[in-house]
Amino acid sequence: MEAFRAQFPVLERIAYLNAGTDGPIARVAADAAARELEAEATEGRVYSHFERRRALADSLRAAYASLLGCDTAELALTTSTSEGIGSVLGGLDLGPGDEIVTSDNEHPGLVGPLLAARRHGVTVKAVPFNDVADAVSATTTLVAVSHVNWHTGEVAPEALADVPVPVLLDGAQGAGAIDVDVRALGCAAYAASGQKWLCGADGTGMLYLAPGFLERVSPTRPGYTAFEDATRGLDSTFSAEARKLDAISLPREGLALSLAALELLVATGLEDIHARAAGLAAQLASRLEDAGRTVHPRGDTTLVAWEDDDPEAARERLFEAGISIRNLPGTPYLRASVGAWNDESDLERLLSSLG
Repeated sequence: MEAFRAQFPVLERIAYLNAGTDGPIARVAADAAARELEAEATEGRVYSHFERRRALADSLRAAYASLLGCDTAELALTTSTSEGIGSVLGGLDLGPGDEIVTSDNEHPGLVGPLLAARRHGVTVKAVPFNDVADAVSATTTLVAVSHVNWHTGEVAPEALADVPVPVLLDGAQGAGAIDVDVRALGCAAYAASGQKWLCGADGTGMLYLAPGFLERVSPTRPGYTAFEDATRGLDSTFSAEARKLDAISLPREGLALSLAALELLVATGLEDIHARAAGLAAQLASRLEDAGRTVHPRGDTTLVAWEDDDPEAARERLFEAGISIRNLPGTPYLRASVGAWNDESDLERLLSSLG
């Protein structure tokens, strides 16, 4: 992994342990974005520019679909995990009599769409993260929950694959961090980010929808790619594919950056990347516990959260020491997001600076 680590210039300066917010940018990805911007500046944003944007979008859609184990027709390109979640909850036309089961420890990117659904009369039932499958009842319409909990790194219960209602998974801390197979998960929808563990551009993401479920989700803010044939005006129909939920517009340079980053990860070997990141995270958790820190129970993932008397101040102090982690607002936790680009020297730097 030494050659892989060398692809990320930021690691020459700091111990970067915050991919759960934004992943580090690889040199090859930055160069890809720069080439597209240079072409836009010198050639103009004329017809060939839009053809290039379309080609990059097609390639990124295919790459994301391969990552999740689905068909390209089942995948929409979004600007974020949050947009994907909002597209699903908004497009289902839920109201009084519908119930969504979620956990009591969700990211605002899921909480926001849940609050919007509640304003439309939907009942939202929040239970402990590990109890979401057991909370499904005859009144439940949908489960909406994190695949990997953003605070703790715990993985959603496997029993969700067998519940009798559709499951929407927030995959912001899943895609790129651990192996994701949407068919094996049995979920109806999976929303994920391009900028976190996939080291892509801000403003990129993906949304998988299972074929039967896709038919139930209507586009709420359709853009140009949502149409089957955009030339028919008010006689137009929307695509039967997931692209009917595509983001209205994605920048050419962002598409290129995200595509180049994912190609680097694939070329390095996703299985090796997942194993190394999870192994380093487990090592960090163990060493924190040995040092007397209270580490939150976690899964075999890339996130490690531990208690601190003043997490915000500790985060600032660590950044001044050249270590990037985050505190989790409203909790006593600091959180490190450990990637395959990290090595033992990054962990040692963190541990020694914590004191």
